[in-house]
Amino acid sequence: MAGLYFDEFEVGHVFKHELRRTITESDNMLFSNMTLNPQPLHIDFDFASKTEWGKPLVNSLFTLGLMIGISVNDTTIGTTVGNLGMSETKFPHPLFHGDTLRVETEVKAVRESKSRPSQGIVTFIHRGFNQNGDLVAICERAALMHKKPA
Repeated sequence: MAGLYFDEFEVGHVFKHELRRTITESDNMLFSNMTLNPQPLHIDFDFASKTEWGKPLVNSLFTLGLMIGISVNDTTIGTTVGNLGMSETKFPHPLFHGDTLRVETEVKAVRESKSRPSQGIVTFIHRGFNQNGDLVAICERAALMHKKPA
């Protein structure tokens, strides 16, 4: 499925992405090790068992990447030039091994590029929820998008 071009995004539209993903212990360990993050909250079951959570937390940067990744098929696959930045990233509720992430993306703003006439900037708000409907992540992301070819 091709992504949308700049001209096809409408402010206020909410994408409810069908793709969902259950996070495994292996996902969390692999991501934490690949990014050289030795935080025991993510990789040490004994340590994590003595925290307020009682078990390992999913690495929040994995959550962020997965949340944005889930959105790609419905929004930007093949039509983006690149990400311009992410802001207002928050993780109001933890994710744990075995939780399933579902994502919604809202189009917050669209504007023409001042320096690139064939492109525009779309600002998205991505929201990730666990299987119980708890908001686990939210992020505002600006992407430089191609306009529809003439």
